[in-house]
Amino acid sequence: MKEASKVETVNSSKPARLGIGIISAGKVGAVLGAALREAGHAIVGVHAVSEASQTRAEALLPGVPVLSIPEIVERSEVVLLAVPDDALPALVNGLAETNAWQAGQIIIHTSGRHGTNVLDPAREKGAVGLAIHPAMTFTGLSLDLTRLKNCSFAVTGPAAFLPIAQALTVEMGAEPVIVAEGDRPLYHAALAHASNHLVTITGQSLQILESIGIPNPAHYIEPLLRAALDNALASGENALTGPVARGDFNTVRTHREELQGYSQEENADDITTAYLALAKATAIRAYERKVLSNEQFEQIINALNG
Repeated sequence: MKEASKVETVNSSKPARLGIGIISAGKVGAVLGAALREAGHAIVGVHAVSEASQTRAEALLPGVPVLSIPEIVERSEVVLLAVPDDALPALVNGLAETNAWQAGQIIIHTSGRHGTNVLDPAREKGAVGLAIHPAMTFTGLSLDLTRLKNCSFAVTGPAAFLPIAQALTVEMGAEPVIVAEGDRPLYHAALAHASNHLVTITGQSLQILESIGIPNPAHYIEPLLRAALDNALASGENALTGPVARGDFNTVRTHREELQGYSQEENADDITTAYLALAKATAIRAYERKVLSNEQFEQIINALNG
């Protein structure tokens, strides 16, 4: 597996102004469209079907016409495909079958999972295929435009055309990072594991705290979570604290017993399952780093297995 490498230099001269079409006005598409418009590009059309998408398009892309997908492809020098990962192959294929793609047209998708191979049907028609993926979550509001300034994008594509993706990323205020075609699925799994599962375990913790009467549990736990994340980003696994890392197996056993009882009462088996799986993973990683001795590791695992 190749290591993702930061772009050392990007052409500092601004690329020519481009006519860009946005498919579709979801949270990502609308925000990136607004960022590209802010950079001076012309947004020639946006595809928005749902009421939420139409409202988002009106707010972030005022004055941009809402068009059908074939109309957008016909009018655009650059087509930004901001659709769900699983919808992307069928969309690209379908447009290829109707000969909608144009020779020389630049097709850019925002899927984290896919590289540029998914764009082969368009490339066979003479289009240029690129992949960019912003490593952040989107609200679909204007505040995302500010967040882009402290964001990195995974960019993938043929070497000859990578500068296009790099330049557009820089224009949006973000940093381009090259990720190899074959590494895209693993890259995306890493991001999903960190961000999506963080939301899940936070929600589980809030549920427990609320059930025992902690008022405003989100406010209560916020300093702990922010400090843990900041410390982890700054120091990696050296920031690990808690009963597993200390080898406090009796505390871990108590946690397991209490959570099992709670899960039965509240029909929340997912909480116990997540705690046990993550505690075991933590113990293994702590043991491999020699934070836990052989005896401590065995005691922790026995406590978790019950």
